[in-house]
Amino acid sequence: MKKLSLIILGLVSFFSCSKSTEQEDYVPIPLQMELPSNFPDIAYNLDNNPITEAGFELGKKLFYEGKLSSNGAIACAFCHEQAFAFTHHGHTLSHGVNGGIGFRNAQPIQNLAYQTSFMWDGSASHLDLQPIIPLTSELEMGETLSNVISKLQAESYYQEQFDKAFDDGEVSSENMLKALSQFMLMMVSSNSKYDKYVRNEDNVTLTTIELDGLNTFQNKCAGCHASDLFTDQSFRNNGLPVNPQLDDKGRYNILEDPNDLYKFKVPSLRNIEVTYPYMHDGRFSTLEVVLDFYDANAVDNGNVDPLLLRPDGSYGITLTDYEKESLIAFLKTLTDTQFLEDERFAEY
Repeated sequence: MKKLSLIILGLVSFFSCSKSTEQEDYVPIPLQMELPSNFPDIAYNLDNNPITEAGFELGKKLFYEGKLSSNGAIACAFCHEQAFAFTHHGHTLSHGVNGGIGFRNAQPIQNLAYQTSFMWDGSASHLDLQPIIPLTSELEMGETLSNVISKLQAESYYQEQFDKAFDDGEVSSENMLKALSQFMLMMVSSNSKYDKYVRNEDNVTLTTIELDGLNTFQNKCAGCHASDLFTDQSFRNNGLPVNPQLDDKGRYNILEDPNDLYKFKVPSLRNIEVTYPYMHDGRFSTLEVVLDFYDANAVDNGNVDPLLLRPDGSYGITLTDYEKESLIAFLKTLTDTQFLEDERFAEY
């Protein structure tokens, strides 16, 4: 019997010499994403990166880990605060290492599993690749993938957690990015007052002004902010005056297609009440100012979306004072307090 035990132990050691006995005994625990009935199908292929408890917890630890930046202080969470739908509250432009200031407003992190492109200009085509952009930006985290991995490999905690989270057990850039994706994939915001209303849950109803706002929204806004994701994920020029200090050409910077000049990705309006300031450069501080812009201040910057063209040749969306008031009342029904306070996503 002793001889048989030695043979078995030798085989285990041969096939997984990098794994400890404790890690060999660990059985991955799958986690299920929330799939709301009023949402479309997800775009992310979970077969290539199934979500597990260990992968999610590792991704969460990495999301709040300052070592991903060159100065050891700027974590992903620095620009993505949960209480504000993971945006950089109060900052028009994202901040980074050594006092660096980026040139765009930090976007919310929610419902990313349903998206097909990322960043304001769509510069990332897959969620697993998106973190590379801020991580390597000199203005944001200012680091390299190789340096980050070296720092993580030096810590026994991360060696153990990568071992649990992935079959190969490697502390590698691929596994780091997949772990971050697992954490972000679970960030589904779908339990606002609006969601409960459309799903007929908990006897939730909308007030008269909220229903009027919904009607105005469907007639005047849903062409771009489509479906219950509240974005059609397209890139559009909404007639913003060009900011001369930034001269951000948006999607044009990626493909250099003249048709993409000043186009930015249509943002989701979920949790819009708490994700101020607004627009790609954070120029508008309130929803009232945003609606005033669409009503009276859009300009012809040479490539404005045809949906904004009025019969008189001007650009914008004509809104009465009551339509603005009711729109804001409706937009506030998209606030998902459950998501904003979900302890699963909070720092330890």
